[in-house]
Amino acid sequence: MHAWLDGELLDDPTAPAVRLTDHGFTVGDGVFEAIKVVDGEPFALGRHLDRLERSGEGLGLSFDRLAVERGVRAVLGAERLELGRLRITVTAGPAPLGSGRGDHAPTIAVVAAAMDASEPTTSIVTAPWPRNERSPLAGLKTTSYGENVVALADARLRGATEAVFANLAGHLCEGTGSNIFYVVDGELRTPTLASGCLAGVTRALVLEWVGGVEVDEPIFVAEGADEVFVVSTTRDVQAVTRWGDRELSVGPITRSAADTWRRREPELLGR
Repeated sequence: MHAWLDGELLDDPTAPAVRLTDHGFTVGDGVFEAIKVVDGEPFALGRHLDRLERSGEGLGLSFDRLAVERGVRAVLGAERLELGRLRITVTAGPAPLGSGRGDHAPTIAVVAAAMDASEPTTSIVTAPWPRNERSPLAGLKTTSYGENVVALADARLRGATEAVFANLAGHLCEGTGSNIFYVVDGELRTPTLASGCLAGVTRALVLEWVGGVEVDEPIFVAEGADEVFVVSTTRDVQAVTRWGDRELSVGPITRSAADTWRRREPELLGR
């Protein structure tokens, strides 16, 4: 693992580095991106940095994009990763011990580490708590991940690797760290961004490369779908073979989406 913090590549990436008063540490006031690395190159870096900026704007947090890019080059130049994960975190920096921000510059951290390839299939469950599509943080990739941590822990206790949320309207929304696609009557569907889901980079590319209809409808429609798959930076296109107690087959639309992803992924390496 290699880490870069506020302009410097750290000699020991596991040593203490961020101040205890950092607002990202004390109240989760920050944004982040997780980016897949293949053969030493980041996947869709430009799209991820665009979203990092949008999340920052939504949180009222500005930062130097060029500094982030320097950090990315530094950590990826320190070690060639055949398959890895790049984590970029920007926080509001040191602040008083409360919700109010200080007047310090933001903290910018970039970490790169190897990761294992994801499994081709997975199982999911419906989270017992709703996602609030009216929250000011809805659709932003912030470090305030407490809800996701609790829901994912519950999913693992139930033998699944991902929890899927409905929103307050009862419509399908998203997973704790993924977007979801499903097939009904031969039509590939996914929730609209109005559902409160994250504007996933992988989600957008699947819509571009594979197609699909964006629609908001009750979660029970998706729970009864013919095919289901989840997508994310680390999962790519991952078929769902069990949703709760219901078993599913890996259908032709899911297989085609996964094949298309594997074929086209190299187009965005290093870009």
